Amino acid sequence: MLPWRPAHALDADGAHALIDRSLAEVYQVINSGQPAPQMYQQFEAIFARYADVDVIARSALGPAARQTDPATFAEYRQAFQGYIGRKYGARFREFIGSRIEVTGSRQLKSFYAVTSVAYLNGRAPLEVEWHVSDRSGQDLYFNIIIEGVNMLASERAEIGAMLARRQGDVAALAADLRQAG
Repeated sequence: MLPWRPAHALDADGAHALIDRSLAEVYQVINSGQPAPQMYQQFEAIFARYADVDVIARSALGPAARQTDPATFAEYRQAFQGYIGRKYGARFREFIGSRIEVTGSRQLKSFYAVTSVAYLNGRAPLEVEWHVSDRSGQDLYFNIIIEGVNMLASERAEIGAMLARRQGDVAALAADLRQAG
């Protein structure tokens, strides 16, 4: 008898395809010529569609995520999603006229690492690794490592510092995140 497997299980091809679809949407927005605020809204929507926002927001908030009531966490999560859309959306604008090529994917522990190379105008190529999992019930990425810089770790440090400046007040952090990025 074969071991039980879910109807859909993430594999290397599925992880690769997820990143390909996500990047295709990002480039569609980048090359649209829209004003920055509209682009940021679309980047936020792409992030919400392809990233495990809940896992990333919880990780960035750290231990405070377990102590925060569900309503406050939901407010923080929504504010964090917009913050990431604006913050990384501003960086994506640097990609106008460039390309990112997905080069492979491999299993690491309980997730897949999808490797890619970003070819930016006038700069050396950058290695970008995407971590993809189906633990939430969908194939979603939960981390990006750009030239060795771990997005989860960077956001955890940044959000942690912002939370400390607000004496641990997650609601105040959420209010500030709506303006940040």
